[in-house]
This record gives sequence, C-alpha cells and structure tokens, in this order.
Amino acid sequence: EPDTGEYWGFDADLAEDLADSLGVDLQYVPTSWPTLMDDTLAGKFDLAACGITITDARKEQALMSEGYLVNGKTIICRSEDAAKYTDLESINKPEVRVMVNPGGLNEKFARENLPDVTLIVHDVNQDIPGLIAEGAADIMITEIMEAGYYVGQDERLAAPLINEPFTHGELGVLMPKGSEDLLEYVNAFLEEEKRSGRLDDLADEYIYQHQEEELAPAA
Repeated sequence: EPDTGEYWGFDADLAEDLADSLGVDLQYVPTSWPTLMDDTLAGKFDLAACGITITDARKEQALMSEGYLVNGKTIICRSEDAAKYTDLESINKPEVRVMVNPGGLNEKFARENLPDVTLIVHDVNQDIPGLIAEGAADIMITEIMEAGYYVGQDERLAAPLINEPFTHGELGVLMPKGSEDLLEYVNAFLEEEKRSGRLDDLADEYIYQHQEEELAPAA
C-alpha cells in the first residue's frame, strides 16, 4: 500500500504465514522481473514469492516449490471498453495499445501472441493499472491474481476475460540451488496450507471476490 508502505495481497499473506511457521521475521527485499533470476542466484534473498509462474527454464537454473495457485494470463482494461475485448483476435490490432512490464512473462506473452498491437513497455508494473485507467494505454497483460486485485481497487478497471485465461500454469516459490532443506520445508508448509483451506481462503479474499461484481461488467 503506497500510503502505509505495508505489503498486502495473496503472496504477502502467504509469506507472513511462512515466516510465522519458520519462527523468523519477514523482511522484504526489492527485485524486478528482469533481475529476478540473477538476484535469486546471487542470494539477495532466501526465497521469492511474488506471482512467479513455475517454468522449466526457471527450474533448470534454480529451485521451485510445488504449485500453490493456478494462474494464467489475462487482461485488464477500462470498464467502458470491456465489451470490446472477447479474445486475442479482438485485441491484436494496431490501434490497441498494450502496456507491459519489462523482462518477464507478460512481455514475452505479448510479443509472441499480439504481434500487431502497439506495445508499450513501462518499467514500474504497479503503475500500469492506473495508466490504463487514465487512458495512457488500453490493455494490461497480467495474471489472474493481479487482475483481481487491481480491479478490486479501481472501479474504472475491468477484467472481462478473467474466467477465460489465455494460458494456464501454477505459481511457485523460487529459491537458489543449495536450498534443498528450505525447499522441503516450503513444500510441506504449502501442503498444509492447502489441506487447511488457507489457500482457498486467500484466493477468495484477493482474487475471486470481485468476479461477479467487478471483473465482468455487463456489456
């Protein structure tokens, strides 16, 4: 939250739970999508949990936990434009301005699947929803999890395709090789979070609560 400096959301709550389970204080370390893997391998932090999709490429370089949340690529747009965008074909036009953060899977997805759009790369990911709402671009490529949060925070935004994501994957916790003991602990922790219903509760709170009211407004 910019006003308080506190971290809020699915991953933040999950990280707090993990820190409590380990009996340690949680410390946040800044990173970015372009530097995420380098920062992980350099040991700048013990683990990363910030909407990181499990991929073979990441598993070749580092350790990744079992998945804790099904996720996928979707869009956010201005509420008044929600009816325009029904699939990739309706987005993939030169007059549609798509804004993404650099160096991550959002940019990769846009370049591979939306070759005809006007692509705008903006360095600060959390700025993009506000820029969409203000008209600086038309579409943000993001994950289901982020879409639920952003739309819930700003009534000017909509996520009309959140129930029909373009891709399907799982989020996991990233850590450097050599952290096998921590990986084993994290996997056991995540299994207990699933078993207890905690992960479902977090998903309801931060992702799905806005689907009926906010994410798919009537055309």
